[in-house]
Amino acid sequence: MASAESRRMGNGGSVGGAFQPYLDSLRQELQQRDPTLLSIVVALVAVLLTLVFWKFIRSRRSSQRAVLLVGLCDSGKTLLFVRLLTGLYRDTQTSITDSSALYRVNNTRGASLTLIDLPGHESLRLQFLERFKASARAVVFVVDSAAFQREVKDVAEFLYQVLIDSMSLKNTPSFLIACNKQDITMAKSAKLIQQQLEKELNTLRVTRSAAPSTLDSSSTAPVQLGKKGKEFEFSQLPLKVEFLECSAKGGRGDAGSADIRDLEKWLAKIA
Repeated sequence: MASAESRRMGNGGSVGGAFQPYLDSLRQELQQRDPTLLSIVVALVAVLLTLVFWKFIRSRRSSQRAVLLVGLCDSGKTLLFVRLLTGLYRDTQTSITDSSALYRVNNTRGASLTLIDLPGHESLRLQFLERFKASARAVVFVVDSAAFQREVKDVAEFLYQVLIDSMSLKNTPSFLIACNKQDITMAKSAKLIQQQLEKELNTLRVTRSAAPSTLDSSSTAPVQLGKKGKEFEFSQLPLKVEFLECSAKGGRGDAGSADIRDLEKWLAKIA
């Protein structure tokens, strides 16, 4: 990302260089006429540049409207996707492509987001994450709470790859780990899932020695997950990672049986 930023700054520098002779000439003329006038003009230019930069940042933020639903196969991503859009139950199957739809959040602003359900298959998930990450306003990492105990290593490996990616750390303003399938008796709580993921991620961090991300080919410097010399905790990351419990399944066709209210509130908050 540093190299990309440098290129952007370099482009801006070339534009500024084109106007530099004119600016130098104007400055000399103003100095000859009235030094006070020069100060006023410089102040106005600084304010104008600040406003332009602020507008650019705001427009860039507003263009990031996608919420990526990611996770392992059978974590319940697609059913969550359907429930959020329709409130209904539908039989789903493992997909080899993405699905997207406009989602109107339940808040006073009447905002909307684009939900994108990405394939969870190991051979496809990083490829699709790479394709959509630039437009992401948020990432919802879905975990099968009932199968978590036997899948913890696979979950942690995929989560590690998502977190270590420079795009996720720097440009994704919101990150949620949704502990799904809480309706099943053997489901683990969000608190326990968080604690076990922190342990697994700490182990991965040591074994991989903070290797460069496989998702960002432009990055050459190693990225450190968490604080060096300390046991890993999500609170150490430069982005806020939140956890919540949900259940997308419930009864067939019963719109009120699914428990996704906290997820809906979270989406309304970040919209």
